[in-house]
Amino acid sequence: MKIKKTTTIIAALLTTTALAGCATNADKANENLSIAADNFEVQRHIVGVNGITGEYAFEVVGRCSINDQGHQLEVTCRHGENEYRKHMIGLSDNTFYVAEQLDAIDVSVYHTRIIIKPETLLPELELQTGKQ
Repeated sequence: MKIKKTTTIIAALLTTTALAGCATNADKANENLSIAADNFEVQRHIVGVNGITGEYAFEVVGRCSINDQGHQLEVTCRHGENEYRKHMIGLSDNTFYVAEQLDAIDVSVYHTRIIIKPETLLPELELQTGKQ
């Protein structure tokens, strides 16, 4: 039984290693750019275009994270140290958007970027003293 369990663990590790080796440098850079954008480190220019007239339907410029929900585009932008704004934009069948990264940023193609924010791991506590 112990040999079977060890064999299963080794097979799982080899499969994981093989799958991890399939990622290209472009895949890793793309993943790290997405992480940077979701942490408001990437300056973007987002434009919604009417596919029939070719005119701009909307335009957003800033350090923004994009979440495409199909017929709704959710754009969350950082406006200051602790100031964020969420914009929800409805998309129709004849409207599409283009998101352009305005500035190049340095991301590693050799390392996975992991960001841990302690404030998201600990609950927000309220201290109450005395009798209520």
